[in-house]
Amino acid sequence: MPHATTLPSSISLYVNDGLLNPEQVGYLRPSSPSEPLDELRQRFHRDGYLFLKGLLPRDDVLKAREAYFTLLAPSGVLAPGTLPVDGIFDDRKDKLDFPGIGAGSTDANGRPRGGLFVDLALQAHAEPWYKDEFCKHPALQSFIANFTGWGQSTLGLTRSLLRNNTPHNKAIGVHYDQIFLRHGEDTSVTAWVPMGDISLDGGGLIYLENGHTLGQEVEKNFYDLAKETGLTDDEARNAFNKNMMGGGLLADGPKGFGDMHGRRWLVTEYEAGDVVLHTPYTIHASTINKDPKNVIRLGTDLRFVDSSRPYDARWTSIYMFGDGRWSISKDPLNC
Repeated sequence: MPHATTLPSSISLYVNDGLLNPEQVGYLRPSSPSEPLDELRQRFHRDGYLFLKGLLPRDDVLKAREAYFTLLAPSGVLAPGTLPVDGIFDDRKDKLDFPGIGAGSTDANGRPRGGLFVDLALQAHAEPWYKDEFCKHPALQSFIANFTGWGQSTLGLTRSLLRNNTPHNKAIGVHYDQIFLRHGEDTSVTAWVPMGDISLDGGGLIYLENGHTLGQEVEKNFYDLAKETGLTDDEARNAFNKNMMGGGLLADGPKGFGDMHGRRWLVTEYEAGDVVLHTPYTIHASTINKDPKNVIRLGTDLRFVDSSRPYDARWTSIYMFGDGRWSISKDPLNC
């Protein structure tokens, strides 16, 4: 599939630690869900991600987006006279009163600043239109089951992260997902689903080029060192998380992290219906939402496992603030 290779000169991409330079930026490679599965699997394992164009029906995604912002409208987040489905931020308001959930605004997944807006954003995770319909969309479930070969053993974990990113607020820091899923095997698949169109500078996810290999190195190097010092597996996991930034981040700033490791950040525009699949070691972050029309970025992280294998059973309940899933607990693996 043809895709852009050069960042337009009119676009500036900001992350938590500044402006990404053109040489620090590349583009995600798009794929079609209709391509042969063997080719898609090879691409996924080679690149650490699979950017699928139009996997979900656009109307279904926009219906969920409309439901979300209809729920949040009483908080005053939307610009007067605009439609909920458009999700336009009222820029007369203080952006700090409308923080994104799980975006690093607090450590340890605590409750961020914000009143009714934050309460309603949390409530959305338990709404039937979201947890029972959107998260279990048959097009996504079917593709994952076939793509992974898990078939009837494919399980979508109940805990998901439905994140809004209002303009000019803090972006998501650098991380990989196995950090949060260490009580299960490292075979999970994350589906990041943009719930609406996201402009290039609208706060979408960015992926470190070949970041999955670096994530594997980080994990392996630490565990090798932990074993040499005589730590048990539980002690090693606990020590690993204690040495990370608050909230389980590798770094707050993608710019410096990319420079340190000599790798570019891969970006793209997203459309409603697109889905990005990535491995548990794929390193990713997000840009700061600088959308010129003040469009609120909305997206969700849905994680899938093979239920016939050990997986992190802490992820079988609905997302709550301070639920500790970023850190180590004594909960056993589910089998």
